[in-house]
Parts: sequence; structure tokens; C-alpha cells
Amino acid sequence: MNTLRHKMTHQRHLLIGLLFLHSMNTFMDRICISTASDLIMSDLNISDQMMGYVFAIFAVSYALFQVPAGWFADAYGPKKALLIVVGFWSSFTALTGAAWNAISMLIIRFFFGAGEAGAFPGATRAVFNWVPSKERGFANGFFHSGGRVGAAFSLLLMPFLIRSVGWRWTFVINGAIGIAWAAVWLIWFRNHPKDHPKVNDAERDYIESGIQDELTVDEKIPFGLIITSPNMILTMVQYIASNMTFFISLTWLFPYMKSQWGEGAEIYTPIPLILGMIAHWSAGGLINFLYNKGYHVTSRRVPAIIGFSMGVIGLVLSTRMADSTPLAFILSFSIAIFGVEMTIAPSWTFCMDIGGRKTGAVSGTMNMLGNLGSAASAVLFPYFVAHITIPFFAETTGNANSFFIFAALLNLIAVICWVFMDPRKPLDISIPKEKIRMRVILMLGTIVVLFLLLMIYKTFFLK
Repeated sequence: MNTLRHKMTHQRHLLIGLLFLHSMNTFMDRICISTASDLIMSDLNISDQMMGYVFAIFAVSYALFQVPAGWFADAYGPKKALLIVVGFWSSFTALTGAAWNAISMLIIRFFFGAGEAGAFPGATRAVFNWVPSKERGFANGFFHSGGRVGAAFSLLLMPFLIRSVGWRWTFVINGAIGIAWAAVWLIWFRNHPKDHPKVNDAERDYIESGIQDELTVDEKIPFGLIITSPNMILTMVQYIASNMTFFISLTWLFPYMKSQWGEGAEIYTPIPLILGMIAHWSAGGLINFLYNKGYHVTSRRVPAIIGFSMGVIGLVLSTRMADSTPLAFILSFSIAIFGVEMTIAPSWTFCMDIGGRKTGAVSGTMNMLGNLGSAASAVLFPYFVAHITIPFFAETTGNANSFFIFAALLNLIAVICWVFMDPRKPLDISIPKEKIRMRVILMLGTIVVLFLLLMIYKTFFLK
């Protein structure tokens, strides 16, 4: 085996590097609107609450198109899937610079989110095809960490770029970067390593022998049965907690720092994202280490439980820093972000375990729920700041302490979810197809109704 590994090529590592840049590009496009939010609100006469809807509508469309995008990647391959979605969302990134009022911005950002929906399900299917099980933990951690690098880079670079060329042309430049990545993807990538001219026999055999393991679900199990299983329900709940916490660092953290501590405080906002990058690498390495020691289920569970526990601690600490320095606050908040970022690699690796060759659609389902949580957080955050108090932790309004306690409770629930998540749990394959179909309809219908009720309640009843 050592001789085999010595002689094999390393094209799978180039793939992970390319997906790192892909992830970096997705978050550069997302974070751009946060850094430009003050100018956009001024130029287009948009209120804080309407800007919250602009943030949220991206998350809504991003969530709604997750499963279709994942299914497309499974059915037609990640090459075609990512080529289409990257080209589509990059076009709407550029068009964001052409918005002329709140309605046009809402429409453009809706389509931008619909395009980006395919980014991670498609990339995850590529990882499933190209990376053996024993390497997937770090592969997922590393390529997802590109998003945090892109976001941190954007928080540092975008203000300078906006001052230099204006916010409108900044979006055009970001769109052009995505088109360039899609061109490289078209030329280099193949759906399967066996079809790539640079992959030698040793690497091909190594990958193909490790694609499936004892944790990977039988590909004959219906998709509807997988996504309505207890494992999947728990996976979606814990991912809501993760996204509810993390999404603030991409939307409201930048303007919140400025409003609480004044001009210049926003310089600290890249810190949670940089530490998040390290968290991805740490969790991915821990997954691989535990997996290769024979602790296959534990390799997913332990990093996630550690991460969400850190999330609870960091969020509670953040409530004690409202009257402190901006650096003290951001370091406390960074503990929470580091923690929830540790949960990303195990979450997506777990989706590969229970999804198998339906990984794209299964991971898309998880990401759909997570990003409905993101949409809710973008809308709820300013409301909590302005209206919600909690004894001891948030006795006055005007800061985010009440939201942090709310997010901490969600993180605690996520810890409990991971205690019971286990890819070895058997699925009852005797359930009739009609019953499975009704379970899927009921689950998706419930999700849509709950989210619509949230939006209606927030829009018409909360003053």
C-alpha cells in the first residue's frame, strides 16, 4: 500500500484546492453586500428592516433551490451542475450593481440565491465521486474553509474596492471572478476520476476502492425514506442552529460593530471568519484521525459536539461584552463562530454517509433547512436588538444579547441532536412508496408553512 500511495497521482487534492477557490468565491459574492450595505441603503433609500429582507431573500431562494440543485448534480454530474450554477449566480452578482430600488434589489438577490443554491450540493457530489471515505473529513473541512477565507478577505478588501470604484462596479468585478472560475472548471474537471487524463491507475484504484464503506447507505434505499428518517431530521435541526449563529457574521456583524462601537470597530469583523477557517481544518483533521483509528461514528459526533458546546459558551460570553471593547466582544463571539464552524465538516460528511450516491440531494436537503434558519436570523436579529429583553442576560434593548441567548439555546439543542445521530441506524425499507411520498410532502409542506408563518408574523404583527 505504501508503494501504491507513493506512485499515485494527486489530482483529487487539486480538486479540493479548486473547490476551496469555489467556496471562497461564493462567500466573496455574499459578503460583498454586507460591506456595501450602508451605501446601498443610502443610494436606494432602503431602511434597516428592508435591508434585512434583502439579506433574507437570498437565504430563502438559496434554501428553496437546494434540493433541486442537489438532485441535478446527482442526475447529470457535478461538472455540468457547477458550470451552470456558477455562471448563473455570477451573472446576478454583477447585476446587483444595476439595482435601482428596493424591489429590483430583492428580485436580483432572489435569483442570485437560487443560483448559489447549487454551489455546495454540487461540490459535495464532486467530493463523493473523487475522495475516499477515509479522507473526506479533512477534504470537507478544507474546501468549506475557503468560504471563510473569502468572507474575511472581502471584509478587508471590499471597503477599499468600494471606495475606489463604487459599490456597483465592485459587484461587477466579483461576478467576473466567478465566470473565470467556471471556465477553469469546464476545462479541467471530469465527473469521475477514471475519466480524467491526469489520474493514473494507482490513484483511480485507491479512490474507487474507498468511495463506499460500512457507514455509507445502500444506493437502493429511496431518497424520500432517507430525508424523512430520524437521522435526517436531527441533521437538519442541528444545521439550523449552526447557520442561525454563523450567518450573522455575513450579514449584520459589520454594521452592528459600527453602530455599537463607532467607525473603525468593523476592522475586527474578519477575526471570527479567520478563526472559522482554522476550525474547519481542525475539525476535518480530527474526523480523519478518529476515522482512521477505527472510531467511524465517533469521528463525526465528537467534533460536532465539541463545536456546538463552544458555540453555547461563546454566545453566552458575548452577552457580557456589550459594554466592553469591540475587541473583547469580537473575541468572545469568535469562540462561538469557531465552535459552530467545527460542525460543518462532520455535518456534510454525515450527509455522504446517509446519502451515498444521492449525496447531492441529501446534502441539499440539510442545507435547505440550515439556510431557512439563516433567512430567519437575518430578519430576527435587528428585531431582537430593538425589542427583546431577557432577565440578567439582556435587560435592555439596543444590543444583540437577547439574540445571542436565543442562538445559544439552539446550539444546546444541536448538541443533543448529535448524541442521537448515527449512520448505522437501519431504515425500514418495507414502507410503501405511497407512504414515503406522503412523508416527504408532509415534511416539506410543514417547512414551507412554518417559514411563511414566521415571515407573516414578523411583517404584520411585530411592531
